Amino acid sequence: MNGGHMNGMTGMPTPPVTATKASPTAMEGGGMHHHPMMHMTFFWGQNGEILFPGWPGSSPGMYALVLIFVFFVAFLVEFLSHTKFARKGSGTVEAGLVQTLVHTLRAGLAYMVMLAVMSFNGGVFLVAVAGHALGFLVFGTWVFKKPPPPATVDKSSDLSPMICA
Repeated sequence: MNGGHMNGMTGMPTPPVTATKASPTAMEGGGMHHHPMMHMTFFWGQNGEILFPGWPGSSPGMYALVLIFVFFVAFLVEFLSHTKFARKGSGTVEAGLVQTLVHTLRAGLAYMVMLAVMSFNGGVFLVAVAGHALGFLVFGTWVFKKPPPPATVDKSSDLSPMICA
């Protein structure tokens, strides 16, 4: 149609491809920006961008720092998810503001972990899951806490009924 080719996906005509000669400045990088390859499948290695441009770079030490950072943020998300910050006896407005602040911080950090995992780096994925798992073990279970008496067990817990029984 109209000298163009039909695109099978959308049905919209596309212009024919023509050969053009690139300018010397475009060939030398003067007018073009270099963007690193975006992975769309899991990859293993330290070369990639995670959360910030140029981070971690190609240094193994910086990659290890990224892994520690993602682990810590995932662990912190679990801490914020399972800790009560509002004190008994505090005003309802004050308690509501504290809860809102903690919820906002937790949501922001959880999105940061999600964005790090979206880098498709296998190491980042594993440390994010490990950070959430260890954080839940420490803050979400009774492994490191004194269990409450059976009459006060919270039935709305996200633990499976088999564990809570």
